[in-house]
Amino acid sequence: RNVHWIFLGSPGVGKGTYASRLSTLLGVPHISTGDLVRQELTSTGPLATQLREIVDHGKLVSDEIIVNLLSKRLEAGEAKGESGFILDGFPRTVKQAEILDEVFDIDLVVNLRLPEKALIEKCLGRRACSECGKNFNVASVDIKGHSGSPDIKMAPLLPPPQCVSKLVTRADDTEAIIRERLRIYDEKTQPLEEFYRLQGKLLVFDLPGGIPESWPKLLEALNLNAAAADVEKQSAAA
Repeated sequence: RNVHWIFLGSPGVGKGTYASRLSTLLGVPHISTGDLVRQELTSTGPLATQLREIVDHGKLVSDEIIVNLLSKRLEAGEAKGESGFILDGFPRTVKQAEILDEVFDIDLVVNLRLPEKALIEKCLGRRACSECGKNFNVASVDIKGHSGSPDIKMAPLLPPPQCVSKLVTRADDTEAIIRERLRIYDEKTQPLEEFYRLQGKLLVFDLPGGIPESWPKLLEALNLNAAAADVEKQSAAA
């Protein structure tokens, strides 16, 4: 399907996970600008050198560089016959959204939300295997609802036995840094949400829990239940 979708969401909300699942379901690429930056850092050339200097000094990567990386990725995908995309991590500001609007007609912007307490617990629970590189989460989130809001339960994503002794935590996954990251995200993203709300393209989706609880309801909100059922039938037939 030739969809042009954007996934928004605070750090730790899991937008990459859901965007990736929808990418597989719809047969369109899931493009994370964070991944594009990391890939470029492993290459050689003037842009990689410029990026390393920015990252090493803790500065923000400019809109110009992000748009450059994104354009390169989309052109390469088009040459391979890719159709559409699901963007994750871009845009983050109204200025970036305006730049994107000059190039693409965005169909839908999905804003995933979780309470701040759940986001902090999830970020603090993030682990990666230093050997295989896979990501896990040791947090067991169990937050009681209040003022009419539902309880939120999210099971941990535990590593297999061979990874347990090799788990590492990101140096910046401390509560103080996570809270500051969330504050900055909210500050920058609220105008962006309003930008897309005024265009009639914003879908706000409050995650009811982990993947088992949230995935079916997200499919329902996106009117994709039939598409998911077709894929399941094809898989069963195969």
